[in-house]
Amino acid sequence: MFSASRHSRSCRAKSRHQARRQVSRLRSTRTVGVLLLTFLAAFTLAPPAAAQDMLPPAPYAYKQLADPAQEAKAQALMETLRCLKCQSQSIADSDAPMAGDMRHQVRTRIAAGEDPEAIRQWLIERYGDYVSYTPQVKPITWPLFAAPLLFLALAAFLLRGRFRRRKAA
Repeated sequence: MFSASRHSRSCRAKSRHQARRQVSRLRSTRTVGVLLLTFLAAFTLAPPAAAQDMLPPAPYAYKQLADPAQEAKAQALMETLRCLKCQSQSIADSDAPMAGDMRHQVRTRIAAGEDPEAIRQWLIERYGDYVSYTPQVKPITWPLFAAPLLFLALAAFLLRGRFRRRKAA
């Protein structure tokens, strides 16, 4: 009887050991699968991202227009447009590839005879209001313009009441 109990314990221990080995195999297989998927995703998504910077710059990205009057118009417009990648520089000052493409678009359209304001509107439609340093008043943006005036009026009202109390005392 004693040996049967001992045999059943050893069988249970073996089965536990086998179960642990199977779990560790599953974990290692799952880990290998996750690593494989990660590398596959990295190698699939990395080339398109790197390809953007590997393209040659647009022809008018770093080359000025031949007509000085047109170049002056283009330069004035480019200084009022924000680089979407740098976000703190104008497209005239930025070396980002996207800013170069935008400079090319501006110069090409100025050379074609387009009005600078029409080019600005086209860029705003394409990239959003953020591209322009001169914000436009629209129904969605009017609170941004009205808020400072409301805060000044509130401050004047509170200060007026405070000074009146001092004079009365």
